[in-house]
Amino acid sequence: MKRIKAIRLGYLLLPVLAPLSLFSQEKELENLTHDRHTHTHNSRHERVPAMEDRFFTNREGAPLELTNEEPMFTFAVFGDRTGGPDSGVNILADAVRDVNLLEPDLVMTVGDLIQGYNTSEKWMPQMKEYKGIMNNLLCPWFPVAGNHDIYWRGDNRPTGEHEPAYETHFGPLWYAFEHKDCFFIVLYSDEANPENDERNFHKPKSQKMSPEQFEWLKDVLGKAKDSEHVFLFLHHPRWIGNNYGDDWKKVHDELVKAGNVSAVFAGHVHYMRSDPKDGIDYITLATTGGHQPGAFPSAGYLHHYHVVTVRENQVAITAYPVGEALDVRDITPELLEKLQAVSGASVAIEPALTLKENNSLDQKITVSMTNPVDRDLELTLLPSCRDSRWSFTPDHLHITARAGEKVSADFQVTRLEGALDEAFASPILTLQTEYLTESSRYPLPVREIPLPYTFATPPPSKGSFALDFNGSDQYIEVPSAKIPLDEAFTLEAWFKARSFGSRVGLATKTQGSEYGLFVNDGRPHFSVHLGGSYASVSSPQPMLKTNQWHHMAGVYDGKELRLYVDGVLVDTNKRSGKRKTNDLPLLIGADVTGNGGASSHFNGLIDTVRLSKVARYQSEQVEVESTLTSDDETSLLLNMDVLFGSQTYDQSHNGVHAILHGSPRQQAREQQ
Repeated sequence: MKRIKAIRLGYLLLPVLAPLSLFSQEKELENLTHDRHTHTHNSRHERVPAMEDRFFTNREGAPLELTNEEPMFTFAVFGDRTGGPDSGVNILADAVRDVNLLEPDLVMTVGDLIQGYNTSEKWMPQMKEYKGIMNNLLCPWFPVAGNHDIYWRGDNRPTGEHEPAYETHFGPLWYAFEHKDCFFIVLYSDEANPENDERNFHKPKSQKMSPEQFEWLKDVLGKAKDSEHVFLFLHHPRWIGNNYGDDWKKVHDELVKAGNVSAVFAGHVHYMRSDPKDGIDYITLATTGGHQPGAFPSAGYLHHYHVVTVRENQVAITAYPVGEALDVRDITPELLEKLQAVSGASVAIEPALTLKENNSLDQKITVSMTNPVDRDLELTLLPSCRDSRWSFTPDHLHITARAGEKVSADFQVTRLEGALDEAFASPILTLQTEYLTESSRYPLPVREIPLPYTFATPPPSKGSFALDFNGSDQYIEVPSAKIPLDEAFTLEAWFKARSFGSRVGLATKTQGSEYGLFVNDGRPHFSVHLGGSYASVSSPQPMLKTNQWHHMAGVYDGKELRLYVDGVLVDTNKRSGKRKTNDLPLLIGADVTGNGGASSHFNGLIDTVRLSKVARYQSEQVEVESTLTSDDETSLLLNMDVLFGSQTYDQSHNGVHAILHGSPRQQAREQQ
């Protein structure tokens, strides 16, 4: 490699002419709101102009820069394996599988490879287990000795304790090797106290580097004087002091004198920390299978491995949580199809809960679901409610649904008597699903399914009201599974807008499927997805007025779409075909997004919304009720007159008590 002059500043490695930092450029982009990893430890990679011998096109376009063809490579570093349960070897194996997807040049360790603290009888099988897992790596790996690997516990303690066995089966206690113009140096940080042969990482006298190892280190640093980078690995992070004493100072001085030591890696403490000094990165790893308290996972208390990217003039170091790597070759169309089938599988909850006149309840329900795919599913069911008067027995269940199997679970649901006050809330069932394959677990999006319930006596209305929506974050959510529709249907609403935007959802379920009412720029619009595409009816010109009540209805009778405004037929469209459905909620006061969220919000008042499983209006001019009512053909009727908790009462026989988002205000409805 060609040497590149560089300036070391803290633990940044910067070229003499450092370009503008990435963060300073990002600050000019007003739509960026995330401040994660805004610091840049290294300089921008050197670029060169696109030249004819490396860049090919037959098109004209903006000039592009190419990456400089400097050599580079990656290696990984594993943390401690010991101190955790026996299942920690599974975490180690997961790390091996993750790193095989990355295929670095090599893998380093930082010691405590086995549980140890035993005699040879138990030490040998633990060694074989660790090596058996690590030997599955596609690349070479290199051991480092830690206290768990060396300390003897039991009778007949031999001289050197487990040192001879370690060197026989793992490798030398200290060694070095060269790779791509870089030196890797492994040190041994559990030498015994030369005065009494005691090994104890709590005592500074047992944490000194022997003259033999120290002289060897100086000699190797001399051999590595022309290397681009030197990396050191040991078990104990002696530079943090405390019980380690101050013996590391003499080592550090030699590393600084060498001038090309980029990073030193250690473990032992089971949490991550960075202690840069004099241009050297001192990096302590957490665990890769060892005991992990997990106090602050996002701050380095976790199972992980480091990936180090080495360039001529700088080093990048990144931690990856074990198990987070995805095998892109596993993400096949067949897998995605099955995940979609599972995520859309219907969940039956029977019977509907019925609140008594005092709003109390004590009733059993059965939750059932059929696994639609040829792989097992692991299900977790958690009924809950933020209204503390509800309770559930059991409080959760774990179920394995075998391929094609129907599973069910019973819950006893109770509610104490009490008014439908501000604390009232509907119960929900949270469903967590994992799709299992031979090598991976795929968590599906968590589903929150409202538990169906009705009232023995409908809550009383205190007058005629509408809901006031602010046009930014307020809307009503109606769960999809609770809306039965036949081929023909009618969707209608009373509303009074304060303003109109270029896209405004009034009552929508449209997302590459289904139906919706829109009032874009004051133009009424109704769409239904039929036979593979949307069929629409709308007004070519704005006709809706602000600060004025309007009634709008979209009708589909199986052969034709019709759009009515204030009882007058505005547009028709002859169209038929199978309606494409989805499991997204019907949103009132917004347009639904692909994940069930809201966009394109309505600004103004909405009163009655009615969805009927029949084509209610047929002639060119019809009579429209100022207050819509429910009958046998009504699937949903929200008159906005009765609110309880964060819901509005559905006056249809389905009891689809819709959920309010953003707390739209209830306002007395004046006469049209």
